[in-house]
Amino acid sequence: MTVILVLATFLTFIVLDYVLSRRQAVQPAVQAAPRKRPAVLQPSVVEGFLVPEELRYHPGHSWLRHERKHLARVGVDEFAAALLGPLAKLELPQPGRWVRQGQSAMVFRRDGEKSEMVSPIEGEVVEVNPDVLSDPSLLRKDPYGRGWLMTVFVPDEESTARNLVPKGLVGNWMREAVERLYARQPQLAGAVAADGGRPADDIFAALPEASWKELTREFFLN
Repeated sequence: MTVILVLATFLTFIVLDYVLSRRQAVQPAVQAAPRKRPAVLQPSVVEGFLVPEELRYHPGHSWLRHERKHLARVGVDEFAAALLGPLAKLELPQPGRWVRQGQSAMVFRRDGEKSEMVSPIEGEVVEVNPDVLSDPSLLRKDPYGRGWLMTVFVPDEESTARNLVPKGLVGNWMREAVERLYARQPQLAGAVAADGGRPADDIFAALPEASWKELTREFFLN
């Protein structure tokens, strides 16, 4: 009986020693394995305009960010803000109103003219930004931050996403928009890149022959 216990104990030590040796041999191999390369993201600046990678964009130059499940924050991108320039007033849908993706939801007023932008999503308006309503200049100063427009309850997030600019094409989409703008007047590139490659505060001011309402309508798809 004693012999059996000794053999069993000896066998246990052998097994433990084998397991520990295997673990030490495997660990260095795991640590030495090459890390996966991070996904290549679109640049945060395209042709001088800020295009934050974590946001989603509608072809009409509005953006949205998912705050949590079924709730999204909405605003306009920097390209749109630079086209709009200094505003006299902006109007947003009241909380409780249902907005539809691709239909007019935001109104901007400048020099007696009105421009509209479509909603990037469909859902019920939860909140509007009182700061940007009282100070429309925030839209140009900080379009992705303090210049946000509203939050929206979005019941069907999957359906909404299908009509946004695909993440992998955001850079090309913005680049094409800037090129179309340049085509109107070549010297406009100087106004867009007035300060180290950054756009001027008011791009429209460099297009004296253009109609602000028609220009914004073209790019805002409204």
